[in-house]
Amino acid sequence: MRPLLRIDHVAIICSDLEASRAFYAEILGFPVVSELDRPNRQSRKLDLTVPGGGRLELFSFPETPPRPSYPEACGLRHLAFAVSDIDAAIAWLAQHDIGVEAIRFDEGTGTRFTFFADPDGLPLELHERTWASPKSC
Repeated sequence: MRPLLRIDHVAIICSDLEASRAFYAEILGFPVVSELDRPNRQSRKLDLTVPGGGRLELFSFPETPPRPSYPEACGLRHLAFAVSDIDAAIAWLAQHDIGVEAIRFDEGTGTRFTFFADPDGLPLELHERTWASPKSC
């Protein structure tokens, strides 16, 4: 029996916690569960719930280095969110002045996807899923 059940949370270090709060909570609509000041670490932590279960943890720390994206570095590449209608999701993001890349086609899964970025440039993916779509790796 495998002991791992699911991903419990994803943690992101933000350069500006208030900008990230506005993006993830107000624009993307992830409800804030808790906020914690951590003076011993000169840090703040914001917990949000994400659709389908699990949490997103946003952290602030003083003087964080920028995320290397180009060229891509080892580590977390991107976060992907399933959507049932990618065109509607792109239109919704556009209403909030969030640009997206051109839609691509995943030949392995037969689905459409695109990328946009959070305030720190972390790549976020919209991956169109119908419940009949095959699972990706």
